[in-house]
Amino acid sequence: MNRVALFILACALGGAGGALGSMAGHAFGKEGLWAGGILGGLLTTKLEARIALWRRWIVRAQYWPTVLGTVIGFLAACAVVVNTLSSPIGPILSTLLIGAGAVLGGIRTPSGADVDDHAA
Repeated sequence: MNRVALFILACALGGAGGALGSMAGHAFGKEGLWAGGILGGLLTTKLEARIALWRRWIVRAQYWPTVLGTVIGFLAACAVVVNTLSSPIGPILSTLLIGAGAVLGGIRTPSGADVDDHAA
C-alpha cells in the first residue's frame, strides 16, 4: 500500500470536500454551512477509497476499512475545527486527521485471495 499517497489524497480531498460543501451549504444559513461542510467531507470518503483502489494503493478487502477510517478521521477533524475556529491553524492542521484515518483504516492485512485480485 502506498501510504504516503493515500494520506495526501485523503487530506486534500477531505479538506476540499468539506470546504466546497460548506460553501454550497452557506446559501441555507449558518446551519447549512455546517451541515454542508460535514456532508461534503463525508461524501468524499468513498471517492478517496475508490481512487486508492483504482491506483492499487489498497486491495479490495481494504476498501471499506479505508472508507471507515477516513470517516472517523473526518469526524475527528470536524471536532477539532469546531473548537479551534478562532485560529486558522487548527482547521488547517485538522485535515491531517483525515489522512491518518484513511491510512490507519487501510492497514488491514489482506488475505491471499484479495492479493490475487490485482494480479489479473
